[in-house]
Amino acid sequence: MMWNFLNTGFHTGVFNMEFDEMLARQLNDENGLPTLRVYGWKPHAISIGFNQQAEDFDAVRLQQAGIDLVRRPTGGRAIFHAHELTYSVIMHVSETLGPRSIYRFINEGLIGGLHLLGIHAELSAEDDDFRKLYRDASSIPCFTSSAKSEIQFKGRKLVGSAQRRFGSVILQHGSLLLGPQHRKLSDFLAPHLRESREIIDDNLMHRTTDAESILGRAVTFEDAACCIKKGFKQECNITFEDSFTLVTSLIE
Repeated sequence: MMWNFLNTGFHTGVFNMEFDEMLARQLNDENGLPTLRVYGWKPHAISIGFNQQAEDFDAVRLQQAGIDLVRRPTGGRAIFHAHELTYSVIMHVSETLGPRSIYRFINEGLIGGLHLLGIHAELSAEDDDFRKLYRDASSIPCFTSSAKSEIQFKGRKLVGSAQRRFGSVILQHGSLLLGPQHRKLSDFLAPHLRESREIIDDNLMHRTTDAESILGRAVTFEDAACCIKKGFKQECNITFEDSFTLVTSLIE
């Protein structure tokens, strides 16, 4: 299979979410190839799911800290984007690859990349009860719950992902945690949710992990990007076309 590979570097939350959605809509219009994109966030940002309440977070405190708050085009729960690699995959749904199969297909590519990085991650076998969780304030962070076939290391969540369908195309994007900075999310909860902070902090501490903590060394965005690209090539039988010209023209 021939795909595009895009490394768009570090941009604002609005740019990152609009870029992913643009790629999905373009592919749905039969314009271009399936795409694996990697990117970061500058400034740091909190992204919330499509149906999540922005009022869960303290807008004044975020502004004072210089942190973006952005809504994703996909579902899921809130993520604090700091030291991480964010990926997106945009590809067609087919008779053999529906949304659930695509989810597993993508995560197998990610696991292949993590193995190259030295992390022997695995797919989770069980779902949390999301209907129950979403009624609980402690479920505000994405990384406090797990879905079937999600990526974990020794039972702790390492990658959080979400999907949305655009016609015949699936957009899946998610965060590979490179360091523990995602745990700062509770610092920016709205005042009416401050009483939930202790529970959220405990969940993020004990139910999540990151590449730096696993490997005992710093992991750069560039190292992770290289391994993830190779993982998709090996595990998903993909040949990549590096679309630097496309990226430059779209960013400009």
